[in-house]
Amino acid sequence: MTVSIKNEEQQDKMRVAGRLAADVLDMIGDYVKPGVTTEELDRICHEYITDVQGAVPAPLNYRGFPKSICTSVNHVVCHGIPGEKKLKSGDAVNIDITVIKDGFHGDTSRMFFVGKPSIQAQRLSEIAFESMWLGIRELAPGKHLGDVGAAVQRHVEKHRFSIVREYCGHGIGQAFHEEPQVLHYGRSGTGLELREGMTMTIEPMVNAGKANVKLLPDGWTVVTKDHSLSAQWEHTVLVTRDGYEVLTLGADDR
Repeated sequence: MTVSIKNEEQQDKMRVAGRLAADVLDMIGDYVKPGVTTEELDRICHEYITDVQGAVPAPLNYRGFPKSICTSVNHVVCHGIPGEKKLKSGDAVNIDITVIKDGFHGDTSRMFFVGKPSIQAQRLSEIAFESMWLGIRELAPGKHLGDVGAAVQRHVEKHRFSIVREYCGHGIGQAFHEEPQVLHYGRSGTGLELREGMTMTIEPMVNAGKANVKLLPDGWTVVTKDHSLSAQWEHTVLVTRDGYEVLTLGADDR
């Protein structure tokens, strides 16, 4: 396994790409309301990325993906393709943004609620968010990827939710998906030893029901097999000399 170590110049470019990706999510939140289609959200994000940021939406035409963002609604786990279906009050939607700027990728996603969410959707989103941060806080030179996965898994299962195992985080940089794979389950002290300069995504997918998922015939959309709700949050993170730096913080977090 060859994991790229970013030098200072590359790290700076990753910071720029990460900030731009977060800015798209900051921008799109006001448009997530009843009656909007996910296709409209895609168009707004595409125009913002290309016209305002002067960047490239990484998902567009990536291995044949037809849109510029991923929109995963309710029981869709990940890779939802924006379309003509209108969002309605109570929907929970994950919007996943990846931009390319000066050859480097920034990748992040957040949960948004359309109107007032159900208690279960709110709780599921909170646990997914907390588990992501527990995983991120395990990052430091000398630690292992298993420490990240174990922290996420422990928190999710403590609250009787389940972790999707077929899809995971990944290294990122000049390529959208690099080594290593970042599992959101595992045992502490196992797996790849982390080094300063590594960049990766932490993005647990958490289901309200069982962990089982299935891929729809479109070849992209992943849903929960039992049609239970799913939630996900994602950040791109740099391993630093004494810990980590989150490269995709939103305006409220900076």
